[in-house]
Amino acid sequence: MLFTKTDALLEALYEIARNVHESAVYFNQYKISSMETLKSFSDTMKEYESKGDKLIHEIIIRINKTFITAIEREDVMELAVKMDDVLDGLESCSAHLYMYDIMAPDETMVRFGQIIEDASKQILLAMELLKQQKLADMREHIIRINDLESAGDELVRRSIRALFHSSKDPIHIMQFKEIYEVLEEVMDHCEDVADAMETVIMSNT
Repeated sequence: MLFTKTDALLEALYEIARNVHESAVYFNQYKISSMETLKSFSDTMKEYESKGDKLIHEIIIRINKTFITAIEREDVMELAVKMDDVLDGLESCSAHLYMYDIMAPDETMVRFGQIIEDASKQILLAMELLKQQKLADMREHIIRINDLESAGDELVRRSIRALFHSSKDPIHIMQFKEIYEVLEEVMDHCEDVADAMETVIMSNT
């Protein structure tokens, strides 16, 4: 057992994970129907990102005030920052959709939204297990995240190839290819979170 009572730092990590998951659910499920709703979508994603920045700032303060930590301070920060990268990527994607006036996400964007929401759920479940001191049980969620990241890699390769074959508009190709790559990067960040969780498991079991 790492500790004998609820650890404030692990609670803080869980709150970061919950904010990431809530933002991913919103990103995936919000329906854009007009420029007004597109702007609202982008603005709300920015609010999630700002909340994430605030949670990172709070955990830094907490780390500096904590004498004994359940896991290494470096591991706490690594997990926090990697989770925040996921949120930053989602906010960046929403900003790109707004900049390019894309009100009708295509099949690739929809599928990526589903994959990212699933990955964020796995992160949240793993952070809950970390909070409960059940480190070994986190591995099933790490494996699932890695599988989802592989699915994202395959999706972006297939989708970019199809994009070049189906569209003759260079601006359309540039815009959609860029968004696909931003979404793939979000999944790369999810895998980074999984790697950070694996480090915690190996260091504490």
